[in-house]
Amino acid sequence: MRRERLQRLAPTAAVVLVALLAGLSFGSGLLVLRHFRADASAMSRLYSDLFGGLNDPRPGAEAEALLRLGAQVRSLGLPLVVTDRAGRVTAAANLPFQAPLDDPRVTAYAARLDRWNPPIVDETIGTVHYGPLPAQRNLTALAVLQGLTIAVMVAVAIFAYRNAIAAQRDRLWVAMAREAAHQMGTPLTSLQGWIERVRSRPTPPPGLADHLAADAERLDRVAQRFERIGNPAKREPVALGALADRVAGYFRPRLPKRANPIELRLEAPGIGPMVVGDAVLLEWTLESLVKNAIDALQGRAGTIILRVGAEQGLGAIRVIDDGPGVPREIRRTLFEPGITTKRGGWGIGLALARRVVEDAHHGRLELEPTDKGASFVIRIPLVPVAA
Repeated sequence: MRRERLQRLAPTAAVVLVALLAGLSFGSGLLVLRHFRADASAMSRLYSDLFGGLNDPRPGAEAEALLRLGAQVRSLGLPLVVTDRAGRVTAAANLPFQAPLDDPRVTAYAARLDRWNPPIVDETIGTVHYGPLPAQRNLTALAVLQGLTIAVMVAVAIFAYRNAIAAQRDRLWVAMAREAAHQMGTPLTSLQGWIERVRSRPTPPPGLADHLAADAERLDRVAQRFERIGNPAKREPVALGALADRVAGYFRPRLPKRANPIELRLEAPGIGPMVVGDAVLLEWTLESLVKNAIDALQGRAGTIILRVGAEQGLGAIRVIDDGPGVPREIRRTLFEPGITTKRGGWGIGLALARRVVEDAHHGRLELEPTDKGASFVIRIPLVPVAA
């Protein structure tokens, strides 16, 4: 019990840990950035002190101070502009362009530097406008990259969490399906015995034993299908025309004939075309689509067409009905588990059908746009032609 609880909490814990690590990484980047900004401010104050030497009355002190300041500013790569109280530029270094000090572009660049860092006002020399160190600019880019990394890490964590939940749900479905197959074995055996007793009667009801046998055979196939869930799909030639004919042959005797009759028509060019797949799973999928069409026509007369053909290297089976169609508001989510238009339906038939077609057979199951009714199409790659 404790182990199962830990397994349930593991995905959530993983998301929390990834978010925590990402937050720490981003926080460290911001701290380093703040540190470099403080260094830039300290350096600028040092330059302010050096400029103070310009007013030193000693002979040669002014030239010495300028030389020291120019050398240090150039070595650091720090963009810097010094203006006097009247706003005139008195010194500049590491500008992104070549221009004399009285050029208006230098004054405009000083205003741009003030948006990076607040200027330093010195009573002796005026105002020092300074920008970011090259390292600080690099760290700004690093902070952006870390933000993107956080987004990616969170997305990966969410994806992993959803995959873990989906895998757990799939394991549950597999276990339920196999248990259902196991439980169906006993009534199937009993049903087959009763069928033999009906046949052994001197005057059995016409066709009853055959219909019961067909139902028993179908139940047996359903049990086999449940047992196949979770196992790899077979890869063998399947004749789509013959497959559709079997499905149509099962449903026709069971359709209403008097009140609100339903006609099931098959349009197929013989037994083909041939595709690569698992006949049991594909028959299951087609039966599910036909059953949906019958349910859509419940309470009204109508026609269901199974149309088989080939198009662009794919075998195609269409299940077309002239019922009320699929409501527009659920068409986008129609194949998601839990989505259904039936009262009391589970909403897993179409979801399982799409998984059979797309995951197990590398095909497509889609709802085609129609003016009336509904048209579902299954497309699966044809058997490769031998060279």
